[in-house]
Amino acid sequence: MARRGLLGESIATAALAGLLFGFDTAVVAGVTADWRMVFNLDDAALGLTVSAAIWGTLAGALCAGLPGDRYGARAVLRVLAAFYVASALVAAFSWGLGSLVAARFVTGLAIGGSSVLAPVYIAEIAPPARRGRLVGLFQLMVVSGILVAFLSNAVVGQIASDATAWRWKLGVPTLPALIFLMLLYRIPGSPRWLIARGREAEARAALELIGVAHPAAELQVLREGIHADAEARAGGLSLTLHRKPILLAVLLAGFNQLAGINAILYYSNDIFHAAGYGRLSSDLQTIAVGATNLVFTLVGLALIDRLGRKTLLLIGAIGMAVCLAIVAAIFWGALPKALLIVMLVGYIAFFALSQGAVIWVYLSEIFPTRVRARGMGIGSSTHWLMNAVIALVFPVVARHSTGAPFLFFAAMMALQFVVVLAFFPETKGVALEKMDARMEKA
Repeated sequence: MARRGLLGESIATAALAGLLFGFDTAVVAGVTADWRMVFNLDDAALGLTVSAAIWGTLAGALCAGLPGDRYGARAVLRVLAAFYVASALVAAFSWGLGSLVAARFVTGLAIGGSSVLAPVYIAEIAPPARRGRLVGLFQLMVVSGILVAFLSNAVVGQIASDATAWRWKLGVPTLPALIFLMLLYRIPGSPRWLIARGREAEARAALELIGVAHPAAELQVLREGIHADAEARAGGLSLTLHRKPILLAVLLAGFNQLAGINAILYYSNDIFHAAGYGRLSSDLQTIAVGATNLVFTLVGLALIDRLGRKTLLLIGAIGMAVCLAIVAAIFWGALPKALLIVMLVGYIAFFALSQGAVIWVYLSEIFPTRVRARGMGIGSSTHWLMNAVIALVFPVVARHSTGAPFLFFAAMMALQFVVVLAFFPETKGVALEKMDARMEKA
């Protein structure tokens, strides 16, 4: 008898990749000051060191799509889980700047690859009516990982010596990475991917394992949808045939980073230091930011299948633009610095319920099954390319004018509102096999 309820376990396991994504992304906020001292880094060198993981993430996002489509998301996620384990251990025991940068680059490979393949896996096994919330669990785990990283940094900073604290902070993710790796051997492959590869017996077994009530009927529905798509769009990912979803993926992922979210997370301690907060106070402020991120991601997930993806993006763009403009005014002395934490928390709230909740859901929905991982890779690699560039230049620009980056991010959010309103179709409740028609009608 099939193990009913394995759908939940499978989605939770894939979503755990998001926890590692968030943890390894945000943990750097607690070690940048240590890296400056230990390795004698100036602003430009620090930007290069921080961005090493992001360039790895870009490479991982670019390279994960093809093996994901060829071997399946689950199989490639197992390799990436091993990368998470190995890179955390090497970073913790790094013997110089070179080994640290190399370890962070491999961490980036794992983050980039899992940011492509975990949402794809969840989207392909989730029921259409709940797909937004279920794929959104990946983002929920991302922000949970960010909060856990901030909490972990604060705790480690209090109990470890100043000389070794940064090593412990980078080594803590080893434990969840090991758990992720073990759980990946309990879940089935994606039925949609198996059918697309002609492995229908395995696809039916996977449908039974995830608890589909009528696996034979569902197998027929999936077979017809996937085969119809294959006939209509033979070949691989094409700029001509898939131009609409590619454009949407690039725009959404680009705006996600032009909101400034990862620059703020990476350099949150530095931002609060610039506003006059002490080290312990800065750690506590980042925990407040992380908690807000988690709470409002839950709000976004509660609304995403009700209000829809497009509506949330529009609401978030307005709120973020206002908050970021006020932060810029604070750093230019037009408003009191006491407002900084309020505005950053407000910004995080609007980001979490909009861009944060929507991005991985939308990117995982808009491409056909046979090229979904590669299409997701385009969106994810755009996300990480923008992330790398912003992380590289943010500390240099902020050193000369702390308010300037925030005003730029505010302007980009105003532009996002216009673009989303004019060009983005709504995808809530649309079956993946019918998404292509939805794209053409929009």
